[in-house]
Amino acid sequence: MRTGSVERAMEGDHAAFSELVDLEGDSCFAIAVGILRDVELAQDAVQQTFLLAWRDLPKLRDPDRFRAWLRRLLVHACYEEARRYRRWSARIRVLSADGPDVPTQRDQTIRVVDRDALEQAFARLSPEHRAVVVLHHQVGLGLAEVAEIVGAPVGTVKSRLHHATHRLRAALRTAEVVSASEELPA
Repeated sequence: MRTGSVERAMEGDHAAFSELVDLEGDSCFAIAVGILRDVELAQDAVQQTFLLAWRDLPKLRDPDRFRAWLRRLLVHACYEEARRYRRWSARIRVLSADGPDVPTQRDQTIRVVDRDALEQAFARLSPEHRAVVVLHHQVGLGLAEVAEIVGAPVGTVKSRLHHATHRLRAALRTAEVVSASEELPA
């Protein structure tokens, strides 16, 4: 992160802030989609994040901490979007029944079933649990960094991560059992 751009943006330089948005926008969007599991909600959260960042940027104490500060704003914007839109839509994937039943097609179907089960389990997690999983596993942040961003103690982050991982693994085990039972002749 270029500290000079942050400092100029803190002084009200629109071009410097636009540069920061260009640098961080894709990353913020990816995190928001990971947490919210909905592109439109993620776009709203990112937009809200950058509006808040522009408004509150002069209050930032340490320009070197801009990225962590921005991610914290983003996570809280995601929480707000999730609260506003509590209902999660089910994701249905239509698989083609055409073509030969070859192992590669069957393997592909199993992978889709696993992904679908994982997506459904992920959608059932609270936004706080999804945030911890996305920041730790997708973004690759350490637990201390995740704790700082979500505003929770490290122990709470570990607990959320453990709970989320347990639920996701259980969903995959269930998908495997269902998939195996569908293979058995009636």
